Amino acid sequence: MVKRYLYNLATDQYKGFLAAILKFFLWILSLFYGLIVRILILLKQRNPHKLGCKVISVGNITLGGTGKTSLVEFIAEYLKKQGHQVAILSRGYKRETQNSCLLGRQAGSQIQNYQTMGDEPYMLKIRLKNIPVIVDKDRARAARRAIEAFHVDTVILDDAFQQWKIARDLNVVTIDATRPFGNGQLLPRGILREPLSSLARADIFVLTKTNLTKDIALIKEELSRLNPDSAIFESSHEAVGFYGAFEDKRLLSPDSLRSKTATLFSGIGDPDSFENLIKALGLTVGLSYRFSDHHLYSKQDLDGIFKASRQKNIDTLITTEKDFVRMPPGDWQAQGLRLLILRISLAFKDEQRFYHRLLKLYSV
Repeated sequence: MVKRYLYNLATDQYKGFLAAILKFFLWILSLFYGLIVRILILLKQRNPHKLGCKVISVGNITLGGTGKTSLVEFIAEYLKKQGHQVAILSRGYKRETQNSCLLGRQAGSQIQNYQTMGDEPYMLKIRLKNIPVIVDKDRARAARRAIEAFHVDTVILDDAFQQWKIARDLNVVTIDATRPFGNGQLLPRGILREPLSSLARADIFVLTKTNLTKDIALIKEELSRLNPDSAIFESSHEAVGFYGAFEDKRLLSPDSLRSKTATLFSGIGDPDSFENLIKALGLTVGLSYRFSDHHLYSKQDLDGIFKASRQKNIDTLITTEKDFVRMPPGDWQAQGLRLLILRISLAFKDEQRFYHRLLKLYSV
């Protein structure tokens, strides 16, 4: 509740006298935060650590869901098809064990689930069965393990724009086109993780969710001003289909639920995009539940959603793949409800140009 309230303050959703006072104190804190970040960037960038293979970083400059994980999956799949040995390195946000190195394709005693890996890397492990996903807070150690265990020639660093000490061959920054820079303020007054001037480090900008806004030209103009040498690409999140929880993974077509009333629930950085995508498919949102990002669902959470849905005579529930991996198992049919998971994919406006930029790494 506190995190959600502070986030709403940082995104200027709250108005009034009390909100203005709180925002002033948050602004003071953001000045100290900005000073610390600038000092860290200067210190850590002096002698960047080289990982011994091609390094692609995918990150962002704002809080919230900007589509990093979808882009990591997109890049990894493409490079694998081109014959490159790829591994994904993630810190495993909110996992139970923070110091150990967990190899997502290693058999044996290591238990691999969302609790030990984190929800996003665990989802990637499930989706990318032939690509190792290595979870470690120490990215350099993870890279060494990737090279030793899987003989990779490329590592993709998930959420690594703020990994200032690591040298990279390609720095990709995702920009959510629906809220590209928040209110332009640093944390905690805004949602910027570092100053906008830091975008000068980027080689590529990928605008995500461009199908949900009309302000693309203005965003591209601002990015070109901040970094004239970067390449800018447009992408959108598109619905691939639905599949049933604990059923076979046979996909239902995106328009198969048109005119259906459903309950939505999610614990992601950008629930608006999820709900807007569902509405664009012709569904009616009967009930909507929004939890904090990376929320670990309890049986009590789900029982409350089930009860409210039955009271509204809603028999279909929809959530995201990222949320599904954080849910405890259950007998959905016994509940008289059907839980569907929305699968999305990333689509580029100029896909071939993006591919060419990726492959350019290997011609150097």
